Amino acid sequence: MTAPAPFDGLLPDVIVDALESLGLHCDGRVLALNSFENRVFRVGLEDDAPLVAKFYRPHRWSDAAILEEHAFAAELRAAELSVVAPLTFADATLHRYEGFRFALYPMQGGHAPEPGDKATLIHLGRALGRLHAVGANGAFVHRPRLDVARFGHDPVDFLLDNNWLPPEIEENFAVLAEALLETIEDAFARTRHSATLRLHGDCHPGNLLWRDGTAHFVDLDDALTGPAIQDLWMLLSGDASARGQQLGWLLEGYEVFRPFDRSEIALVEPLRALRLLHYHAWIARRWHDPAFPQAFPWFAAPRHWEGVVAQVQEQLAAMDEPVIRLP
Repeated sequence: MTAPAPFDGLLPDVIVDALESLGLHCDGRVLALNSFENRVFRVGLEDDAPLVAKFYRPHRWSDAAILEEHAFAAELRAAELSVVAPLTFADATLHRYEGFRFALYPMQGGHAPEPGDKATLIHLGRALGRLHAVGANGAFVHRPRLDVARFGHDPVDFLLDNNWLPPEIEENFAVLAEALLETIEDAFARTRHSATLRLHGDCHPGNLLWRDGTAHFVDLDDALTGPAIQDLWMLLSGDASARGQQLGWLLEGYEVFRPFDRSEIALVEPLRALRLLHYHAWIARRWHDPAFPQAFPWFAAPRHWEGVVAQVQEQLAAMDEPVIRLP
């Protein structure tokens, strides 16, 4: 018997009833927003501005892990950082209805920050320096740590154990992935004395909203413990020279509030490699969710996996290149 999809039964009337169970009065308007891991909706209210309702994927996080995410967001807000934090209703930020867990957020307008812009990156560096200063003042207990086992070995094992690679390229992928993971482990070993702290965890331009000259952080769903560079490298683009200049601008703002350990720059390519592996295992693990085959129809095609093998090979070569140089 096929297991039910994770969000079966999450229909518009259930979403409305969930909010009204908290004493809110919905006007019936429910608009699905772009999200795959969770289900996120803009829900209209009769007597107030609309809210964003985030329904958590079942079995991904424990309640304690979600509440740590919420507490971190509240801590950042208290430090006057612009973070979209969950709202409190009935003295709680995490709610349940019909077996679903959900949280409510205010609407936040804005657009992705301009890539490569000096003033924008200095501003983002300041914001991240402040965020990390708060992150360094506490520790996660229930949320994950960014390490090679969880984000590298486990994804590769999952893809191979579940036969996602076409047979004719499976061995090639396994050999290349093993070599890549060894190189990543060496890089992490060389920076083992670097401090780790609470991070946003998935700080790419899509999780930043730029409005009125200010960056607003959204979606702390992947908050974890790791090196500071994890929240910086995804904001870099272009060739090595451009990325070096951009990192310099980020650090110009960042170090106003917190020192940065430059040995972590050597982790940029290892972290990119881990993201590549983790991303593909993430989609594979979610394939039973109908939203994933619909959104990623190319994922199961042999040609895609040929491209993945080429990407792994390219990333292995990139690990031998000199690290980004600051201007």
